[in-house]
Amino acid sequence: MYIGGRQDLAALDQFTIEQVGLPGAVLMENAGSAIVSAVLSSYHDLDARILVLAGNGNNGGDGFVATRKLCDHGYNVELCLLPKEETLKGDALTHFLVYKNRGLPYSTMATMDKDKLQSKINCATIIIDAMIGSGMQGIIKDPFRSVIEMVNESTAYVLAVDIPSGLEADTGLVTELAIKADRTVTFVMPKKGFFLQDGPMYIGEWEIADISVPYQLAEKSTQSLPRLITNGDVYAQLPKRPSNSHKGTFGHGIVIGGSSSYVEAPIYSAKAAFHSGIGLVTLAVPEENYTISASQLPEALYIKLSNKEDHISPASLSDISFSTYKAIAIGPGLSRFKHGGKILEILFSKCQDQPIIIDADGLFYLKDYLHLVKEYKGPVIITPHPGEMAALLECSVEEIESNRLEVAKQFAKEHGVYVLLKGHRSIVEVPDGNTWVNPHGHDALARGGSGDVLTGLILSFICQHASPEQALVCATFLHARAAEVKAKKLSHYSVTPNAIIEGIPEILNDMR
Repeated sequence: MYIGGRQDLAALDQFTIEQVGLPGAVLMENAGSAIVSAVLSSYHDLDARILVLAGNGNNGGDGFVATRKLCDHGYNVELCLLPKEETLKGDALTHFLVYKNRGLPYSTMATMDKDKLQSKINCATIIIDAMIGSGMQGIIKDPFRSVIEMVNESTAYVLAVDIPSGLEADTGLVTELAIKADRTVTFVMPKKGFFLQDGPMYIGEWEIADISVPYQLAEKSTQSLPRLITNGDVYAQLPKRPSNSHKGTFGHGIVIGGSSSYVEAPIYSAKAAFHSGIGLVTLAVPEENYTISASQLPEALYIKLSNKEDHISPASLSDISFSTYKAIAIGPGLSRFKHGGKILEILFSKCQDQPIIIDADGLFYLKDYLHLVKEYKGPVIITPHPGEMAALLECSVEEIESNRLEVAKQFAKEHGVYVLLKGHRSIVEVPDGNTWVNPHGHDALARGGSGDVLTGLILSFICQHASPEQALVCATFLHARAAEVKAKKLSHYSVTPNAIIEGIPEILNDMR
């Protein structure tokens, strides 16, 4: 499933109208019908008071159609036109005239005072937001501004047409205010802004409606668009489990990390790898961490690395036979210390072409060793959160968050690495240009150790012969879904890294 921005959607509309020959007024009729279907599927009470707030663009036109059809179904629905009638044009004007010629009732802001509109909004059971569509940019002005404030203060159920008014389709930015929808019915494809910045907090539940844009005929024009990770994508890309397998079939991975302050981090990674199907895991940890690590995870193999103060001695990596391992993960619990970057230097010199996953404090040292990434013959995967990405690029977190898709794409392209940019909606960027966006995320993941779990999942899937792209797609999706499932059972407050790990088998079972 692709996701697009304003220009992408405009191009698809143009393709449908000019190449297929389907008039814009027909698309608008279909869009309005989709809104009606959403209401019919959820609200059977014809006495429910429905208020449709319409602007003067195509979004408003969708609202005119929806109001007309809801009237035909016998609903108690009222249309309120925010701009003056004379500002209507094009397909929106066509459908407004159809509505008006039917003799159906409507009101305009020009004919009522603010208190009367406030009363209508307060009395509504359902408000349909058809004010401003996906073309919105910049600051919202009156009359829309004051109406949005009223709607957000009301107790009505809010259904947004295509996109909540005030939310930018490309960036997910809310400049000052936007409709906080309970549900969004969007057309053709989800908007990029649904998954960026403020977007997830404003769209509520969302669904895609078919309005007869021939998506499959236009796919060639969407190949460069980001894709939304779906259950189907993960099911198709999960490593297969042949019945005649043995432990070697599912690979042997190594996790390098740990320090006196972060004993648990590499253990979380290894546990997650075991819970997602890896054959063998070796933990290379400081010697002083061995006893507690082995007691918590006896199924792992261990390499005791010499300590220097409270951290791994970089030189101790020289004795590891890296050719033994299908993939290497470095960073969980590593800690920061003088000359810590030597660990990356030794790692890249000792490995041949196995995938290397760099996370946590491994990323702290990476900025000074990016030249090694370019020279390395195998794939390199980095998993930064916005703060770590900002440190790599020497910019602010705000700059990262305001342009997540482009930041990940440019870094992957420039350095030839696979990027998993973590966040409320994580982004997977592949060096060849493929982009994936995870539609799942949860506040339960906002705690120490959850990133270590994700690293273990990536390691596991690569060791089971998934490509780096497949491993990242599957890992980020399963990680977020496991947190969601556990949060429902335990509460948002109570999900630990171990709970996320325990949720992994539940999600994998659902994939069968």
